[in-house]
Amino acid sequence: MESLVIWTVLRALGLVLLILLTVGGNVLVCLAVGVCRKLRCVTNGLVVSLAATDLLLGLLVLPFSAMKELRSDWPLGAVFCNVYISMDVMLCTASILNLFAISVDRYFAITAPLRYPTLVTPQRVGVAMGLIWAVALMVSFLPIHMGWNTRDLSIQNQGEDDRQEDCRFELNISYVLVDAFATFYLPLLIMCGTYYRIFRIAREQARRINARTSTACVAAAVREHKATVTLAAVLGAFIICWFPYFTYFIYLGLREETSVDPTTYPVVLWLGYANSALNPILYAALNRDFRRAYGQLLRCRGSDGLYQRRTAQLAYSTGKILMVGMKCAVHSNFARLKLGQMY
Repeated sequence: MESLVIWTVLRALGLVLLILLTVGGNVLVCLAVGVCRKLRCVTNGLVVSLAATDLLLGLLVLPFSAMKELRSDWPLGAVFCNVYISMDVMLCTASILNLFAISVDRYFAITAPLRYPTLVTPQRVGVAMGLIWAVALMVSFLPIHMGWNTRDLSIQNQGEDDRQEDCRFELNISYVLVDAFATFYLPLLIMCGTYYRIFRIAREQARRINARTSTACVAAAVREHKATVTLAAVLGAFIICWFPYFTYFIYLGLREETSVDPTTYPVVLWLGYANSALNPILYAALNRDFRRAYGQLLRCRGSDGLYQRRTAQLAYSTGKILMVGMKCAVHSNFARLKLGQMY
């Protein structure tokens, strides 16, 4: 009995930590773009869209998923259960499709740098975001509340034989195949192709520099290594986090299981959730401008005295006098001027 209590406490702590990392990391991404003007560009609009989606997942879905994992019953009723499952599917789908959109954006940036400003415009990015949410809604709220995901095409958890204490996500073959291939396997194949092409171009550029000077040889080798590590981290984390879930998802749909394994399903589900906590690191922290903005935000909140001294120095150099206790955003903007351009 004591070991069971300890295991429950450890699980609860782990789930709470993951939720806090998801919320905190994605809030930091949104604040970084809001504070640092250099980050306000079309490309980072997709990064903010990804962060906002993962933030909503951390706020609206993960707490209920944690409660469902730690309790033996569902106390909130069948109607809210279907809303919760729909929200879960919608936000996870939107997160995956945002990752896909980022990979396409970076593909155009590397393969067609001169045409990139005309290919990727604010209007087209806005259309892409609209399509992402349209697809996410079409595979979540619409089929679940119409009963298209169940074997008998009835709305799940609301039948006469369904227990009010249960909150089940029922599946049929058609729904599973459409959802998995349209929102995961097809985007995954395209992402693999885009990142492979990006990696090949990076290697070709490194070889050209390598053939010129010995000094450039070292720099090219370093750049190639960084490109390899970055692309491997981005794609590897996505595959590791989501591939087990969708594989098990298809397995359940093909067998039309009404119940899931109490050990396997939570593991693959929370592994997929973990990708939302990793996204701020993989898609933002690997960028120097984001790292600098992170540092400004964290130092601004944790070391007011240091920022006051830096602000005074900047005020003296520009001939202006600033008052102590200015807002964090003002501190961050002046600190960015002092730090200068990216390395």
